[in-house]
Order: sequence, then C-alpha cells, then structure tokens
Amino acid sequence: MKPVIIAVGGGSASGKTTVVNEIIEKLNQEDLVVIKHDDYYKKQSHLSLDERYQINYDHPDSMDNDLFISDIKKLIKGEKIFKPTYDFVLHDRSEKVEVVYPKKVIILEGILILEDRRIRDLSDIKLFVELDDDLRFIRRLQRDIEERGRNLESVVKQYLKTVKPMYHRFIEPTKRYADVIIPNNTHHDVAVDVIAAKIKSIKGE
Repeated sequence: MKPVIIAVGGGSASGKTTVVNEIIEKLNQEDLVVIKHDDYYKKQSHLSLDERYQINYDHPDSMDNDLFISDIKKLIKGEKIFKPTYDFVLHDRSEKVEVVYPKKVIILEGILILEDRRIRDLSDIKLFVELDDDLRFIRRLQRDIEERGRNLESVVKQYLKTVKPMYHRFIEPTKRYADVIIPNNTHHDVAVDVIAAKIKSIKGE
C-alpha cells in the first residue's frame, strides 16, 4: 500500500515543527517518518563561508528538489534512502547522511515544500501553518542565536534582505494549494485531530 504523504509548509519559524509533533502524537510513531526539506539545500562546498552567507536560502533555487523528489519516490516504492543532512552553522550540506527506511506515513516539512508542483502532486494532504510576521521574526531571532550560532546583526540583515521578501513572493502564495491552513497564534487541537483522523482514514484504520 502506498504511504500517506503529508506536506507541511509555512513561513520560517511559523510553528511547522510544533504542528508536526502534535500530529505525530496522534499516530503510531513506528509507522511514521519526517523528512525535512532543509536537509536538501544544494551543496555549497565550492564557496567560501562568506559567499555562503550571501546565498538566498529562501528562494526555490536554493533547494535540490530533484534529489528530494527522487528520495521520496524511492520511499514510496518501499526502498530505503540515504538522506543528506544540513549544517546551519557552516551553511552547507554536511558529510553525514541518515539512513531512512520506508514508513506508512511520510511527513514532508519545509518553508518551500508546497512551491514545487511535483512535491504537491506526491502529497495526499497539504498543510500551511500561518503566523504573524512579527511573531515569526521574534521566534526566528531567538532560534538562530540560540541554536544556529548567529548574531543579532546577521539575523536582522538576512531577515530584511531575503527572509521577509521571499516569504511574500514565494511562500505565502502557496497557501492556495493547502487543504488546511492552520493559524498558529491560537490552539490548533481541532485541526490536528481532523488531520490525524484523515490520515487514519486514508490508511484504512
């Protein structure tokens, strides 16, 4: 039986991971795997660190969607994949790969996950997590400083130069492809319950 594919999009720091974790809690975790689109940023090893800082990581061209889609199709066919991993401190794909085995439910998560029609066509359920721009910026600022080794100036500069304009150009418009839009400034228990029930229905449970 074909696995259920759920694509979860939304702006940077909108709460996509929180929503994904809440969905996971409603399902059999042994039957499920999460694939982060972030791990499929293109290799930048040929560039200096300063040059990597200048890359627009919120533009669709920054993603290696050919590899991403190839890997998802392998999982659908029941084959394991060797998933790349991304180093946010070095701004490059790391040498480490992760072996991922096929599961009954595959969740795809990323800011640009709904931008590519090929990914949308593979997805059974498409979600968009929405949050106010100011709140997303505050969350991103805290996360990038605490978890990704950035400083205040670099986070603010990147946000104003690429993150915010790219959100309104490429990410927000993908809301129209979503089956469900989840506002993340309120509780979303009902939405998560409905999504979990739909997944179980597709699986025939």
